[in-house]
Amino acid sequence: MKKSILILAAITTIACKTKSPSMDKTTIIYPETKKTTTIDTYHGVEVADPYRWLEDDRSAETGAWVQAQNVVTQNYLSQIRFRESIKTRLTTLWNYEKIGAPFIEGDYTYFYKNDGLQNQYVIYRYPNAGTINDAVVFLDPNNFSDDGTTSLGGASFTKDGSLFAYAISEGGSDWRKIIVLDTKSMKKIGDTIRDVKFSGMSWRGNDGFYYSSYDKPTGSELSAMTDQHKLYYHKLNTPQAQDALIFGGTAAQKYRYVGGGVTDDMEYLIISASTSTNGGKLFMKSLKEPDAPIITVLDNFDTNTNLLHNEGTKLWLVTDFNAPNKRIVTTDFKNPVPATWKDVVAETPYVLSASTGGGYIFADYTVDAVTKIQQLNMDGSLVRDVKLPGIGSAGGFGAKEKDKQLYFSFTNYTTPGSIYNYDIATGTSTLHNTPDIDFDAALYESQQVFYTSKDGTKIPMIISHKKGLKLDSTNPTILYAYGGFNISLNPGFSVSRAAWMELGGVYAVANLRGGGEYGKKWHDAGTKMKKQNVFDDFIAAGEWLKDNKYTDTKHLAIQGGSNGGLLVGAVMLQRPDLAGVAFPAVGVLDMLRYNKFTAGAGWAYDYGTAEDSPEMFEYLKGYSPLHNIEQGVSYPATMVTTGDHDDRVVPAHSFKFAAELQAKQGSANPVLIRIETDAGHGAGKPTAKIIEEAADIYGFALFNMGVKL
Repeated sequence: MKKSILILAAITTIACKTKSPSMDKTTIIYPETKKTTTIDTYHGVEVADPYRWLEDDRSAETGAWVQAQNVVTQNYLSQIRFRESIKTRLTTLWNYEKIGAPFIEGDYTYFYKNDGLQNQYVIYRYPNAGTINDAVVFLDPNNFSDDGTTSLGGASFTKDGSLFAYAISEGGSDWRKIIVLDTKSMKKIGDTIRDVKFSGMSWRGNDGFYYSSYDKPTGSELSAMTDQHKLYYHKLNTPQAQDALIFGGTAAQKYRYVGGGVTDDMEYLIISASTSTNGGKLFMKSLKEPDAPIITVLDNFDTNTNLLHNEGTKLWLVTDFNAPNKRIVTTDFKNPVPATWKDVVAETPYVLSASTGGGYIFADYTVDAVTKIQQLNMDGSLVRDVKLPGIGSAGGFGAKEKDKQLYFSFTNYTTPGSIYNYDIATGTSTLHNTPDIDFDAALYESQQVFYTSKDGTKIPMIISHKKGLKLDSTNPTILYAYGGFNISLNPGFSVSRAAWMELGGVYAVANLRGGGEYGKKWHDAGTKMKKQNVFDDFIAAGEWLKDNKYTDTKHLAIQGGSNGGLLVGAVMLQRPDLAGVAFPAVGVLDMLRYNKFTAGAGWAYDYGTAEDSPEMFEYLKGYSPLHNIEQGVSYPATMVTTGDHDDRVVPAHSFKFAAELQAKQGSANPVLIRIETDAGHGAGKPTAKIIEEAADIYGFALFNMGVKL
């Protein structure tokens, strides 16, 4: 890798540290946000919602408010003189070639590549008999729109590689359009399929494919509820209006999330159906006969089960049924109910995910948030422990049944992601591609610590920074976490985090309860009326960093997105003295109404709802960020971030929270909201917008920490 040859004079180091207790800040005059007399009643308790009008994302009044807030935010950020220097360095650091692992589809080998600063990755291909030097552009999403805000939202080839279906997302929305191409002629086949949401595309031969969607809601498609997910089959060259409804949409049973996939041998359709983001039923249907019935594999919402592999009627399933950390079982399509399941890979103390390739199982275990891979025979017997390049995160251990090799990626917080070629028969790995990035990883280090939360639970945290860091309590530090939805935060390289560490900053990631790092029990320990555990874990992480002299309150920023935005919002209110800066991003901040928008009702497994019971209502109201801002309290310098096309966590959460915090802030600490236009929850965001946002965040953080660059 190249050594960094130039870090602009304005950002040479944070060795300057804080030279004065405060910096001159422009007096902020916030836009006036009107209040109404809207009141909701929950279990006999009245709750005011004075900013309800901001939920109308289509109104001119809301649009004017957004514009006014962005003017205030940009005026404030413009006074941070070193912000442009940070942006320049981020742009330089980002500008390196990024190449994905190759994969074969029919007569061609494909791969994704970004030349450096392209807004979207481009798909290239070359004939299987050729080399990468013969590669040409197959599909360039940068041509979807002039500003790069229309992105590729999914892709699927037929088994013979002759047809290609791809989904596009406009402005970051979860709503998709599906287009089909002939891969030889590159001509479009049939009509564009519209109004598709939370869906893959699974081909049945070359005749058509399965996809999932909701009925288009009345009102705003970006905020109205989408509550009945359905599985459809689209036959090529027929109108979408004639697509067959395969599953869902009945009054007897409402499913909020339905997915369908065809097995590699084209013998079966697998259907998953759930009412929330955790747990679901599993069904199968033989595709040999047109009128074959849908049979039930698992008929409860309490567990998670998916098909790993099949050979004829023999099925391999990955499940947490009677195994919170998951196991692999076999059964038969003729009678696949749990009573017939036999363990192939028993549950272990570590969380399991699995894939197959070349006739083997690859068991991916999460051990204290890092990856361990085992290659197994199909009967579960151990072939070998796969040797990885280091301690970090590995992914991509999947291939077709007859493949002789596969490609996997490896990364951690200080190591840019590299691609390795793995010989399935011998277990030998060779480096396929490593990025040529202007970042010297040898100058940085990561260490994992375990700290104690409020109730005595040990929580892992990985801390990354320059080698030789002086523990003098003045290091600018970002503490990041998520803590929800069974999602694990595994080590991974980020260009923007590299820039932060290059500046001399510390980056700490805490693996809180509510996540998936230690399985179902760990997840459940941070849900519903145990949600406070997550906040306590985060608070304890911040205190540990301060107690061990990495930083102090002034130099600590807390950051999280989506459910992590809720985390930051709740913690900055419960402990306004914990950190000097707060970044709640695309956050779930109104816990009494989150289930009224788009697919929010499906988050009830983690949160519960205000309608569930008086006790659940009181618990939610007790930590809901929007409802716990107190007049006159000095809250951290805060920059809320969201996107105007976010239809996952609608921006009204952030709008209302920012308005209330601006009205009640008890000190001169700024309260800004940065609203990205033509952007959604995060997926598909153009590179240019990512760089601009990162520069604004780092500039805001350092400026309010009193750091002079």
